[in-house]
Amino acid sequence: MTNSNWDALERYENQTLISLFEKDARRVEKLTIELAGIRFDLSKTHLDDTLLSGFSEMAIAAGLAAQKEALFTGAIVNPTEGRAAEHTAERGSGNAEAVAHAKKLQNRLRSLIDAIEAGAFGEIKHVLHIGIGGSALGPKLLIDALGREDARYDVKVVSNVDGAALAEATHDMDPHKTIVAVASKTFTTTETLLNATSAMEWMQRGGVADPQAQFVALTAYPEKAMAWGIDESRILPFNEAVGGRYSLWCSIGFPVALGLGWAAFEELLEGAATMDRHFRNAPTLENAPTLAAFTDLFYSQCKSSETRAVFAYDERLRLLPDYLQQLEMESNGKSVTATGAPLGRHSSPVTWGGVGTDAQHAVFQLLHQGTHLIPVEFIASKTPGHDFDPAHHEALLINCFAQGAALMSGRHSDDLARNYVGNRPSTTLLLDDVTPATVGALIAFYEHRTFANAVLLGINPFDQFGVELGKQIAKDIGENGPLGFDPSTTALIEAALGDI
Repeated sequence: MTNSNWDALERYENQTLISLFEKDARRVEKLTIELAGIRFDLSKTHLDDTLLSGFSEMAIAAGLAAQKEALFTGAIVNPTEGRAAEHTAERGSGNAEAVAHAKKLQNRLRSLIDAIEAGAFGEIKHVLHIGIGGSALGPKLLIDALGREDARYDVKVVSNVDGAALAEATHDMDPHKTIVAVASKTFTTTETLLNATSAMEWMQRGGVADPQAQFVALTAYPEKAMAWGIDESRILPFNEAVGGRYSLWCSIGFPVALGLGWAAFEELLEGAATMDRHFRNAPTLENAPTLAAFTDLFYSQCKSSETRAVFAYDERLRLLPDYLQQLEMESNGKSVTATGAPLGRHSSPVTWGGVGTDAQHAVFQLLHQGTHLIPVEFIASKTPGHDFDPAHHEALLINCFAQGAALMSGRHSDDLARNYVGNRPSTTLLLDDVTPATVGALIAFYEHRTFANAVLLGINPFDQFGVELGKQIAKDIGENGPLGFDPSTTALIEAALGDI
């Protein structure tokens, strides 16, 4: 990306949001996209014809179209590790060989689920899913969003190495009626294997004669799972080119497919595939992930917005901000380009957020009257996830829409403590309902938005070396004790752990 592309945008003086609506009666229509059961409304952002024209030129200069084709055809889009990124193949979109391989592994996944349902593991009531990062965040989000009433098993997801998390998850489980799924791409993740070992010990204490027979492995390295002690027949492999934070579509989705049923898992995949087709084929300025990426870049690069806030006005989607934190910040939190040069500008903004009306009484003061410009994203559903008085859902949606209106319009007062400057941007994603299909499309939307942001910045969104240094230091401390570290770290280790 040349500096001249950015310079033109950075010199652009945006108009107020109110004036943009006053000048264009078709603004909502032009900046709203509806597909896959989701309405994407970007009209309360500062996008206008001038900015969109500049962004179109930027997309051409960055080779966005070619990079999309590289993604979908299995070309190398992760240059630092020399890999493709084949999560779309899990949804049936992309390189034919990768799609066929993904289908083969999905058939294996379904066969194991069929065997469990037929009683091959005995009577099963509980599923304990152990992973971390992408191996846990996706399944946890989906089970929480979609499994509140329809889950066929009691599914718990454990990621934290704190033993209290494992103790809480297993508290009401019968070890004789539990399947443990160990999710680790490399099957070397320290935290995951420690939790898995402790889960096996929990089963042994509970009187399970052969606990390993109730373990399932989800990994790209089956031989390591077998070396750990899991039988090959209970290992569900996935493609090494599927990154962890993009992996809920493959065997990492085992607890989702088992807990919600295979039909729901297929609906999830098809919802994502619908978004894949849209991202790949829709024109640039009619493309929901691309337009959202343009908006992100305008505020982060040209208006110095260092954060982006996401608020789910639906309790079923309360874990979405957590999921997006990893997806966006681990993908695009980089300071180097894909070619190894210094980036020279901001990369990903900090993603944060919360749940609906709770957040209004916690952080919205800063959003409305603080000195930071923070783009806000509202996510809501037309259909409630409960059978209580419809007044609950009506109040929820009214609050959601009112916040977006207030951020945009503001309200003048000579009393500065009561003055709202307004002109603060937001986008709204309105789902028809929270279903496997719409949630699948929603997550795929965020994946492609993240990818488009990376392409336009010229970075690689598919490696994550930033997570390695702290893990290596932790390993060094565990093996060698507090030797060779700074005085503060040494003192903390000795104060908390003594002579380890």
